[in-house]
Amino acid sequence: MYFDHEKIIIHQKSIEFAAFVASLLPRLQSPFGNIRDQLLRSSQSVALNIAEGNGKRSPADRRRFFEIARGSAMESAATLDVLVAVGAFPLDEITPGKALLFPVVKMLSKMTEYPEVAREEVAGYESQDMLGNGQQEQEQEQEQESRL
Repeated sequence: MYFDHEKIIIHQKSIEFAAFVASLLPRLQSPFGNIRDQLLRSSQSVALNIAEGNGKRSPADRRRFFEIARGSAMESAATLDVLVAVGAFPLDEITPGKALLFPVVKMLSKMTEYPEVAREEVAGYESQDMLGNGQQEQEQEQEQESRL
């Protein structure tokens, strides 16, 4: 069973980015503690705001959360740049993270321009069968319980 936001490619990429950031964190100790915390928060904010925005029904609410997610993605990219500038990481170790963020920012930019169009519908996914099967199983279990 999947939630709608889990099927969105940019959400998947943002989760990959959060995992990428988590892999960097053990190597970011003092004197980089503040930037470490900032990167952790902004990387998680991307995925969380995409999920929350996708769950909103009104276009204005969707746009607001997608804009926050886009801002957090841009902040995360800038934080990676700062880490290179201060010598915490070489550029080649940061580049994969920025590559994950680029399509996220690009799509979120489009989604904030047209939030009423950028809506993920469950019906278009193969996992609809999975959801349907789960519902059938629940109905069968309820029917069996009512017989007892």
